[in-house]
Amino acid sequence: MKLANLLSPSRIILEMSAGEHWPAIVELIDHLVSEGSLDPALRDEVLAALKIREEQVSTGVGHGVAIPHAFSEKLDKVVAILGRSKTGIDFEALDQKPVHFVILFLVPKKDYHLHLQTLAAIAKMFTNGEIRRRLGEAGQHQEILDIFSGKSPKTAANGAA
Repeated sequence: MKLANLLSPSRIILEMSAGEHWPAIVELIDHLVSEGSLDPALRDEVLAALKIREEQVSTGVGHGVAIPHAFSEKLDKVVAILGRSKTGIDFEALDQKPVHFVILFLVPKKDYHLHLQTLAAIAKMFTNGEIRRRLGEAGQHQEILDIFSGKSPKTAANGAA
């Protein structure tokens, strides 16, 4: 499952305001609610599931990336959002470095296999230092989507002309 298929311009925050682990997760969930991708009635349930997951081990996986995720029986499709922080968020990451990219996703409990596919796709994408650099420099939502779609900077620029 490609990350580009899970995101849209409205599901990308170019500069997060939160500077700490839990407030960053709340900011992302509240953004999903405000832009209509998550039912407000599910907000507290989803936050509780994320809190349990985060208490097990931080989802700050290193290289400036965090991948908080949880399951819900009340979702019918995977919901994802990307938040970027140029200054960095203290996410209690495994490498103890600030997180600059938070990719939060929620998976329907019935589709557990999508959880592993989505995690693998995100991990593969973010192990590439060049992709992280390009994502950090991207100035527009569409630029970020183009990177996730695998478009080269030249292809993306030509497509915009």
